[in-house]
Amino acid sequence: EANTKKDKSVLQAKLTKLALQIGYGGTVVAVLTVLILVIRFSVETFFVEGRSWSLQYIQQFVKFFIIGVTVLVVAVPEGLPLAVTLSLAYSVRKMMYDNNLVRHLHACETMGNATAICSDKTGTLTTNRMTVVQCYIADRTYRRVPQSKDLPRHIVDTIVTLISINSGYTSKLIPPATPGELPKQVGNKTECALLGLVTQWGRSYESERSEITEEHIFKVFTFNSVRKSMSTVVPGRRDQGGGYRVFTKGASEIVLKKCSWIHSRNAEVRKLSVSDISWIISNVVEPMASEGYRTLCLAYKNYVTDTPKPNEEMASETIDWDMEDNIVNNLTCLAILGIEDPVRPEVPQAIRKCQRSGITVRMVTGDNINTAKSIAIKCGILLSRDNSLVLDGTTFNKLIRDRPDGPVRQELLDKVWPMLRVLARSSPADKYTLVKGMIESRLFKKREVVAVTGDGTNDGPALKRADVGFAMGIAGTDVAKEASDIILMDDNFTSIVKAVMWGRNVYDSIAKFLQFQLTVNVVAVFVAFLGACAIKDSPLKAIQMLWVNLIMDTLASLALATELPSEELLERKPYGRTKPLISTMMLVNIAGHAIYQISIILLVLFYGETLFDIDNGREIGLHSPPSQHFTIIFNAFVMMTLFNEINARKIHGQRNVFEGLTRNIVFIVIWTSTFILQIIIVEFGGTAFSTTNLTLEQWVWCFLFGSGELLWGQVVISFPTHRLIKYRTKNSKEKCTQKLEMLEKQFETDEDDFSDDIPKGQILWIRGLTRLQHQVCSFIISQKLQNHFN
Repeated sequence: EANTKKDKSVLQAKLTKLALQIGYGGTVVAVLTVLILVIRFSVETFFVEGRSWSLQYIQQFVKFFIIGVTVLVVAVPEGLPLAVTLSLAYSVRKMMYDNNLVRHLHACETMGNATAICSDKTGTLTTNRMTVVQCYIADRTYRRVPQSKDLPRHIVDTIVTLISINSGYTSKLIPPATPGELPKQVGNKTECALLGLVTQWGRSYESERSEITEEHIFKVFTFNSVRKSMSTVVPGRRDQGGGYRVFTKGASEIVLKKCSWIHSRNAEVRKLSVSDISWIISNVVEPMASEGYRTLCLAYKNYVTDTPKPNEEMASETIDWDMEDNIVNNLTCLAILGIEDPVRPEVPQAIRKCQRSGITVRMVTGDNINTAKSIAIKCGILLSRDNSLVLDGTTFNKLIRDRPDGPVRQELLDKVWPMLRVLARSSPADKYTLVKGMIESRLFKKREVVAVTGDGTNDGPALKRADVGFAMGIAGTDVAKEASDIILMDDNFTSIVKAVMWGRNVYDSIAKFLQFQLTVNVVAVFVAFLGACAIKDSPLKAIQMLWVNLIMDTLASLALATELPSEELLERKPYGRTKPLISTMMLVNIAGHAIYQISIILLVLFYGETLFDIDNGREIGLHSPPSQHFTIIFNAFVMMTLFNEINARKIHGQRNVFEGLTRNIVFIVIWTSTFILQIIIVEFGGTAFSTTNLTLEQWVWCFLFGSGELLWGQVVISFPTHRLIKYRTKNSKEKCTQKLEMLEKQFETDEDDFSDDIPKGQILWIRGLTRLQHQVCSFIISQKLQNHFN
């Protein structure tokens, strides 16, 4: 499952669809333009004027073909990949400073569309600096860790040995460099918390390890997500009967069920009954967990060579040390420890930002359900006023399957995950199931864009399947990092929020570029097409079109792709998978500014000679010198395009288009350079650019036409978009209804699609199942449609 290929990213899918639509539209207009020019010229020349064929006419047809190619070049958004790449590359470089190491470019923009985050608890939401704060030893609960002198000595000795030996020897505490600082925890943080208890009691875990080195360890049952415990078998001491000792630590509920004995208040060993275990879980484990503490149970068992005590067993050569169920069983409970991992102080605010921006945060952890619930409340994932679900792995699997060993049913999972906020005591398989189910949900308008955090090797499949996988840079394994898209260098949830902000900024940068480019496309294509129909020529020459194409592709993409993100990006909902790339406001902006620019161009084209007292350029021949008339059209078009580039910086209806402009020096430099280059091209381009000198008055008019874009932009923003939104929503509803009708037809077809040689009883049985499935699916889809559109 770890090699599961991801779907195309959300933005890639939308851009591919949009580029194809624009390409088809541009091709149609280009072909129509050439056909109209050729047909009109042929009719007027050969039928109306009655001329015969001449080789000179080839020049006219070549000119028509060039105009068509120019229209196609301008219409096709070949600058779109450049804008995407520039925006991603710029954002990826900047994200490094926010502790986000991006491994895959697409993850950057996908994060901006994220609607759900499935986060680990330890290290991501918490500080990952654990400390033992409570304990239950010898039938007594201590709200604070007692001093070793207040406990039975032999119990303390056994606990110290257990903690020191039954752990990874790579876990250790490094003394602080300066007084007053805490020791540095290296290795597994839970084990470091236990080692901290040893040092707090004034004992040395290193001396214990020096007596029993790794070579002396007889057998190790390592911790994993299934057993949720770790056990180590070492040779027993001679003064304790020789043989072997089994040390175990792990999740309290699991290890307690493997215990048959416990030390009582007088330090003697007594039998541990099922009711005693239930009492300890209810009165010790759950209260600790409800305060947000991770609980661990420490237990042991002795295999002796002489007469065994009631809680011991005889050591013999017939013991099968690979039979874990027999070895890690009938244990003696030493202690239950409550370990605190404080919530990072900045996490609650970061989660509130996510929730305000339309992102649902879910905690997926292996901890006790009460511990997970307590941490979730502290973080703000769980709110007192909602009816969110808090489940453990066992209950979760019961709800999404018909039988314990059966496959996951998506329709059952779709009833669970929308309200699920905390999944405790979960395995990596549970995390993968949840992520996969959310992404492949069959609920209309509910397909999530999911980000997942993970640090372990077993988290690889979930990280790979998620739309964006975040691996921990500090605590993460190499496998987790390899399966991820982004590495959190500081293992902090707040860095995920910054990734969301950068992702939305990438998405918005590309949307800004699209809004700007499509306006230019519409105007340029319309003018070329109208010119072909009205004056048998394009007012904008091929070389001029290519300069405009350069402005709107290369330079504009660089200018708009370098916008810095702001907190404002987190104040809106994510786009998600289904929302169109071109929003309603963008459509209004494109149409509104295109109308303005076309109106100005048509005004100058048909009345320019009167307005500016110049020669009419509409009747100029093929080889005539450039005219002031068409130069004004070209210059006015470029000026309007440049000022509309400023309008394009805002795509959500903001009126202040200059807000944040001073932060983007690249935009200012490119815009100013383009303006200067336009002056040079007009004044000195000559025949090469089909331009001629303009007077100061004509320049002023062109500048006024261009700056009028800023004023017109305020008018466009005031356009009531609610009716258009309702219309688009209605269309979306109709499409969903069509899907339902297609599904019904499919069921009807499937029902009748039987071979004649199938027995009639089987046909009736299959028809009955098909109809039942049809009715269930129709009901679910209808309910989702009704809930969504009401």
